[in-house]
Amino acid sequence: MTGELKVDVDPAEVGFDAARLKRIDRHFARYVDKGLLPGFLAVVSRHGRVAHLSAYGRRDVETDAPVETDTVWRIFSMTKPVTSVAAMMLVEEGLIDLTDPISRWLPEFAEPRVYVKGSALRPATDPATEPIRLWHLLTHTAGLTYGFLHSHPVDAIYREAGFEWGMPAGADLAECVRRWAALPLVFQPGSEWNYSVATDVLGRLVEVVSGKPLDEFFAERIFGPLGMTDTGFFTEDADRVATIYTPHPGTGQIVPAPAFDGWARSRPACLSGGGGLVSTAGDYRRFTQMLVRRGALDGVRLLGPRTVDLMASNHLPGRADLEEFGRPVFAESPLHGHGFGLGFSVLEDPVKAKTLSSAGEIAWGGAASTAFWVDHDEDLTVEFYTQLLPSSTYAIRPQLRQLVYQALVD
Repeated sequence: MTGELKVDVDPAEVGFDAARLKRIDRHFARYVDKGLLPGFLAVVSRHGRVAHLSAYGRRDVETDAPVETDTVWRIFSMTKPVTSVAAMMLVEEGLIDLTDPISRWLPEFAEPRVYVKGSALRPATDPATEPIRLWHLLTHTAGLTYGFLHSHPVDAIYREAGFEWGMPAGADLAECVRRWAALPLVFQPGSEWNYSVATDVLGRLVEVVSGKPLDEFFAERIFGPLGMTDTGFFTEDADRVATIYTPHPGTGQIVPAPAFDGWARSRPACLSGGGGLVSTAGDYRRFTQMLVRRGALDGVRLLGPRTVDLMASNHLPGRADLEEFGRPVFAESPLHGHGFGLGFSVLEDPVKAKTLSSAGEIAWGGAASTAFWVDHDEDLTVEFYTQLLPSSTYAIRPQLRQLVYQALVD
């Protein structure tokens, strides 16, 4: 049932050493005490019980407002798994298939063109030889990109079109998708992996196929059934929203990132299925608990178990290694040993990844250094919240994995 987020089991009862779990708190408190993070909240759950919960530091340093269990976080790309679940619900209903060309619902993608050579100002393109399909969107193999990546001429084309960290003023999701469809793809669909606006396009597909705006679909089909009362594209309780920070380029000390102040405080024109949600630790934990239970929670089933299993499989061609197949941008946590499933990364080889996690772990994070993972083998979910851009600033995610698994002693 929903309710206040709190520790509800002796860690030893679910296989944890309580003293070792406290290493999580000490480690990340050092970041806060040195002025490198504003604050953090970490949740470790096993067998459906909260074994460890730590909140430290400030959600807003300037007003001295503390991190609390009901703090509202901008979760950025932790929105992507939610949108992916929404799409797979429609697949289960027979309304769309993983192999369907998306142009069936989004005709603006009927004739995509692919960058071949040239500058951002004068790119040469060829027609796509393969249509963009639903599974391409779910796996970031569609050939789309992000303007903030700064790694390819097409990224610069996105920035020139008004897409870097946000969307053009006043443009709704349908308009953004129309504009993206007119830009070149980075590569032929299915041939590589590139982090991208693919999940935003997926959100628009959910709207068209379901006949509902994305926020309504989420509220009616996911958040309402799961009891996620604090999750949405904005919150009216602005005092609970954590401030976003970024490192000062000279000192590394955190400073506010005012460009993001307006985010989350009013309904946006564009409902970004790739990065637009805000949530609380208690709410998102319910989403991860649904995943670890293979699609159901507290008597509510969103997906069939086999659908979740399919989502948690590596869908890259030939089960390729993500670090080798794609164009990863996560220098703080290289993705050797990982593949990519339908909406999140999938750990294929813990040895290659140099991690204590279990093979089959699914995970993702947000631009402001939030993160989660789900380990079905250990019946374990972990979430971490802070607000520091970019997520590549520190190796928070691999450090957190090490600290969680070293405390698991059964």
